[in-house]
Amino acid sequence: MMNDYVVETINDILNEFIVGFHGPKESLYEGGVWKIRVELPDAYPYKSPSIRFVNKILHPNVDETSGSVCLDVINQSWSPMFDLLNIFEVFLLQLLLYPNPSHPLNRDAASLMMKDRKQYDQKVKEFCELYAKKEDIMKPTAGEETDGDEDVTDEETCSSDDEIDGRADP
Repeated sequence: MMNDYVVETINDILNEFIVGFHGPKESLYEGGVWKIRVELPDAYPYKSPSIRFVNKILHPNVDETSGSVCLDVINQSWSPMFDLLNIFEVFLLQLLLYPNPSHPLNRDAASLMMKDRKQYDQKVKEFCELYAKKEDIMKPTAGEETDGDEDVTDEETCSSDDEIDGRADP
């Protein structure tokens, strides 16, 4: 199912892995490659997977420290009809293409985006260059955690207004 992605298991556990994710074409994130940590709960697909960016990304809806994402379709509206391909080919692409600074996890990024879009765009490109190089994608990241204790949602600051419609598997 994930043949088009670089996937590396964590500690040889099949329900915890890192996926290489490329920024969408014709976006500020084009050319960037991120490590996305995926943890499948025992109840998957009935319970949503936990996902987070491992390497840094500048985005209003991604927590700068933990890499957790504010994405309602994963955090609150998950359905067993969705799968990992929906996450990587629809939900995360939409997140990067359509940031929502009105309900941020990264308030600094949101503020910069609303006040000075040109400077925000430049800073996103700088982050891509510094932290999301293709040649570094599967190298261990300094301080990378592999114990699985990270929480990927911040429900107190993540608004349901951030919902992105997904598509069900055919």
